[in-house]
Amino acid sequence: MEDSYALCIVVAAFGPRLVLTEGPVAERYDAVIIGGGHNGLISAAYLARAGLKTLVLEKRHVLGGAAATEEIVPGFRFSTFSYVVSLLRPEIIRELDLPRHGLDILPLDGTFTPLDGDYLWRVNDHGRTMRELRRWSASDAEAYEEYGRLMVEMAKFIKPILGIVPPDLTGRDPREFLPLAGLARSFGRLPERQQAVFIQLMTMSAADFLDQWFETDPLKATMSASGIIGTYLGVRSPGTAYVLLHHYMGEIDGAFRAWGIPKGGTGGISLAIASAARSLGATIRTEAPVVRILTRDGRATGVVLESGEEIAAGAVLASTDVKRTFIDLLEPGTLDPAFEAEVRRFKFRGSSGKVNLAVDRLPDFTCLPGEGEHLRGAISFSPSLDYMERAYDDAKYGRFSARPYVDMIIPTLVDPTMAPPGKHVISCFVQYAPYRLDPSLGTWDDQREAFGDAVIDTIAERAPNIREVIVGRQVHTPLDMERIIGLTEGNIFQGELTLEQLFFSRPVPGYARFRTPIRDLWLCGSSTHPGGGIMGANGRLAAMEYLKSRGRKAA
Repeated sequence: MEDSYALCIVVAAFGPRLVLTEGPVAERYDAVIIGGGHNGLISAAYLARAGLKTLVLEKRHVLGGAAATEEIVPGFRFSTFSYVVSLLRPEIIRELDLPRHGLDILPLDGTFTPLDGDYLWRVNDHGRTMRELRRWSASDAEAYEEYGRLMVEMAKFIKPILGIVPPDLTGRDPREFLPLAGLARSFGRLPERQQAVFIQLMTMSAADFLDQWFETDPLKATMSASGIIGTYLGVRSPGTAYVLLHHYMGEIDGAFRAWGIPKGGTGGISLAIASAARSLGATIRTEAPVVRILTRDGRATGVVLESGEEIAAGAVLASTDVKRTFIDLLEPGTLDPAFEAEVRRFKFRGSSGKVNLAVDRLPDFTCLPGEGEHLRGAISFSPSLDYMERAYDDAKYGRFSARPYVDMIIPTLVDPTMAPPGKHVISCFVQYAPYRLDPSLGTWDDQREAFGDAVIDTIAERAPNIREVIVGRQVHTPLDMERIIGLTEGNIFQGELTLEQLFFSRPVPGYARFRTPIRDLWLCGSSTHPGGGIMGANGRLAAMEYLKSRGRKAA
């Protein structure tokens, strides 16, 4: 920050004296945002658009948090952590004009499930998918169409909740409950069949819910995977059907359940949002880790950086998770003990890992040899429901899955700019990798490479050439995610998406409206409603609520 001159008039007993003092004077901002992930950047863009002097502070050298693109092997660029997009809210894309700032989402064509001597391959072409499902089961093909229509209706019904600020159940303002009244009326207008299905989605396991519809095991297993992402639960655990619906709410160009690959990796999303924020007047600093939130008389007044620099602010918005924000960044004793106890009860339980591979040739699957369209979508290692549940069994006892669920993407088949010509990057999202390992295994630093080997071994069962094509690899455990991008226990959603941690209970009952017990300290990350994923609703809603509290409108 530039030095400036402070002009001080000192009134002494002998009369006024003019004293010119040279030294740094901290610049004051209307709002300081902790964390340059996509939610923090979105909050910054909306606040700057409303005319507030806004500063974003990111601890790393690269923006995006979990939605970042980095060159790991020379010439190979990876979406280091998160890797696909579906949930990014259309209103954010529109209001911030993100395509003008470089956002380009490329469609991901379907899901390929390799099996022993066979495969299941669903694509975006409805007719081709129906023919493939009929190859397995005529009744499943018929049910698939009805299931798809019903889930789209469920997604349309629940979608408005993504734009609702949850009411404070302990509050006295009846206006906070008006959006819920509209949702209740919408529920009442649903056909009885859809009402029953919604209750099932709120209470059942993904496996049990899908068992009602289908008989093909690989189909149920692959579809159930969406119900366990970011949870420490198995496909047969109650509550995972809702997580399945959560992922069904994603849309691209109005198509529900559509997934895409951002051009330039997920960092391309973050950079587009950052560009929009800067164009609106926000300042963004990298390599500026915040170590303390300053408070005085029960309100936030600014932050302290690791360098010792103090930055004053009218408000602080934290896109860090609730544990990082309240336990790590506030002085001990700042919070009411009862509230702090609620924060400490918030469940993270990271269960995911990530393996990034640089390859000089494509993997060759024995069930469908050679290069082809089947490699252009998601490749799901989910042959059966029992396979998925056994992967969870390992995690329950503090072990990473010996044969994990792997969601593999080869983004260079859609965006060849991510690797040198003729070469590719492979992204492997993996469950399960429990944050807390059995003590007999040592630490994640001891087990990191063994975990990576288990992922490669799993792929090699279906694509035996995988080992010989790898020219570089990166293995991220939940501990690495905690260390590198500040996700407590490595939970990719900043807290599990379990029913008791949603809506007016996210993150703490009575504090689901983005404000906190510390005046002028707000939350805007995925620990808040409506949860995780590259969605951005959290950052937008938090900014809107802050502006509303100041009697200002987002421009």
